[in-house]
Amino acid sequence: MDSEKHFVTGLDVGTENVRAVIATVSDNGEIAVVGYNEGKSAGMRKGIPANLAGPASAIDKMLGDAERMGGYDVRSAYVSINGSTVISTHTEGMIAVGTVEHEIDIEDLDRVTDVAVSGRIPANRSVLEIVPLEYSLDGQGGIKDPIGMSGARLELRANVVSALTPNSENLKKATLTADVEAKRLIPSVIAAARAVLTDRQKENGVAVIDIGAATTSIAIYEEGDLQYVGVIPAGSNNITNDLAIVLAIDPSLAEEIKLRFVTCNFDSDKNPVIKMNKDGKERNFDRKEVEEVVKARLEDIFSEVRKKLKSARYDQRLPEGIVLTGGGAKMRDIDSFAKELLEAAVKIGIPQSTGGVAESIQKPEFATAVGLALLAAEDGNISVPSNNKSGKSTKNSKSPKSNSSPFGFIKKIFNKF
Repeated sequence: MDSEKHFVTGLDVGTENVRAVIATVSDNGEIAVVGYNEGKSAGMRKGIPANLAGPASAIDKMLGDAERMGGYDVRSAYVSINGSTVISTHTEGMIAVGTVEHEIDIEDLDRVTDVAVSGRIPANRSVLEIVPLEYSLDGQGGIKDPIGMSGARLELRANVVSALTPNSENLKKATLTADVEAKRLIPSVIAAARAVLTDRQKENGVAVIDIGAATTSIAIYEEGDLQYVGVIPAGSNNITNDLAIVLAIDPSLAEEIKLRFVTCNFDSDKNPVIKMNKDGKERNFDRKEVEEVVKARLEDIFSEVRKKLKSARYDQRLPEGIVLTGGGAKMRDIDSFAKELLEAAVKIGIPQSTGGVAESIQKPEFATAVGLALLAAEDGNISVPSNNKSGKSTKNSKSPKSNSSPFGFIKKIFNKF
């Protein structure tokens, strides 16, 4: 029966497109995709809301088909957030917990996390994610979970991901205007990483590069934890716009040329002329000129990516290489081009770990939406449709994995910041 199903929704609000994934959650925490859709976005600039009406209208219009496919009325979702104001900051905190016989408990972890974050993150920023990297007890480091251990002094080294408060609050208002409550805002690249990375990759060292329409986001993982997040204010739309300007054509035609005729190995010796029929008229474009435009912009974007990797001290230090996701990863042979510029192993990331109709969305552009749904399921933040089919969201305390994370207590202190 529908009333017994547990649902999660991932809502990826981008500059160019909005995408949704609706899934059911089984008793063992696995998700099965039952509905999905994508549509054109509006009112967003470089990942940031420029107004509330545009994103709300786009979300509402796009969700209709996804809801009909999934048989569920979406009222809450995990929502992506992007933009160059999303950053990560490494912080430290230390507290005295008592005598050396004192056993560390949840309250101690809450306190040391509070100390590590308070005063270190500016008041105009909202905390999106707190990643404990390492605990130390009386000088003994390398501890991942100190619960139950004994010690008198507890220290924490953490990575805190934050965004400007006005941007995050306006995004919440935009989704709420579309009658969808943003249960949690998660940077798009972190959500994408959840969908495309394995635990082994995160342990050994890997980076995810999410190439969106107006932004390119980077997330670096090592020793199983998120080490760095950064966003570049340039994406695949910049390539399209460059082509439109240089070729003096409509952006929609430039986008078609980019996806249909450009290969990022830039072998201009083959088929030097691009021929297209539009409105009964044949138009010819010089392939070499097209490739020069695309190559110049891609070099610019990946040069900025490499600067981010260098500033995080992970350039050429990632055994598992780099995984490309997002709509920009659809360009042919872009992985080969990135490999040459970044001097690392590169592959295209496809969302996995789902059932249902997931094969239809095993595309790099759906990685963020799928990852958001997976994270909602892991957090136990599921929705149970009411008997009147209103679809009101309720937190299910008995849902699978609701207490599985050893750092679940951290969510309790988010409201403080």
